[in-house]
Amino acid sequence: MRENIEGRANVDDTPELEAYYADLDRLDTGALWNVANAIEPWEPSSASVPMLWRYNDLRAHVLRSLDLVTPERAGRRVVYLVNPGRRDVAAAVGWLYTGLQVMNPGEVASSHRHASSALRFIMEGEGAYTVVDGHKITLGRNDFVLTPNGTWHEHGVGPDGTTCIWQDGLDIPLVNAMEANFFEVLPGRTQTAAHPVDDTSASFAGPALRPTGTWSKPHSPLLKYEWAPTYAALQRFAATNAGSPFDGALLHYMNPLTGGPVMPTIGAAMQLLRPGEATRAHRHTGSAVYQCAKGSGHSVIAGKRFDWTERDIFVVPSWAWHEHANASASDDACLFQFNDLPVINSLGLYREEERPA
Repeated sequence: MRENIEGRANVDDTPELEAYYADLDRLDTGALWNVANAIEPWEPSSASVPMLWRYNDLRAHVLRSLDLVTPERAGRRVVYLVNPGRRDVAAAVGWLYTGLQVMNPGEVASSHRHASSALRFIMEGEGAYTVVDGHKITLGRNDFVLTPNGTWHEHGVGPDGTTCIWQDGLDIPLVNAMEANFFEVLPGRTQTAAHPVDDTSASFAGPALRPTGTWSKPHSPLLKYEWAPTYAALQRFAATNAGSPFDGALLHYMNPLTGGPVMPTIGAAMQLLRPGEATRAHRHTGSAVYQCAKGSGHSVIAGKRFDWTERDIFVVPSWAWHEHANASASDDACLFQFNDLPVINSLGLYREEERPA
């Protein structure tokens, strides 16, 4: 018998109904009242669980892969992070994938493209670069880099660089769920840079200035968001604005031509928590993957405390209560995040709620 809940059926499982259900099953159909609570929940109930991956635990295993596989053999030398509730789709949370990629000096991963959108957040090392549709982009620590869906892209580390590790973020689970993914390797394996190095930063990263010309693609024309100006902007904002009671001083990375998200399916932000700052708890639809870019602190997610420090990665599932706190009384802490909010917002599904004081 179904539970008697307001707005739902309360039906006894009689022999006649059981026979009826068997008849429906043979026709690959079913009675809605038997599944209504599961497919139309009263509120979101995520299969994802709050998680934290400590960089100090992962780093040695990531580096070990250097001796076990080559970029040529593996395609991409990545250790991915999987949520226990999302193992079936290889997601870190919700419909978002993330992993740690590592490359040695002189290595180049073959150029490819896919329907999934992707990003990189640089964790350690020097000399890394990526080439996106002919634009060569140098990568530094805490830089945020786009490889939008459908763009040819490859990664490498110059011969004079050091071993580099960065975080990959993609919407692979989402695109697979929509049965719309494609993957293609570029003939010849590598691209020829067709533009000056870091030209998109030179053209589109100016303060509130826009170059002439047209841009018809749905993603941001600025492919690299550098750490130094991002952190400086956060410091200025935090010094002059109260910010959010739930996120501190939070700034969204944006498409400089539209003011919207950097890509149609993935948004990103950087937030600063002032010394000793602790935010209030709230929850919202949409999932997020966080990385601590600076400092240390803790977050309480769905009632569980997670202590984090630089390079640690944690996730907040959709509709989970969460709050953050900076552990230092003298220095700020910064959290990078990427999320699925562009999809949630474009479908009119965003909803937010604050926990009563």
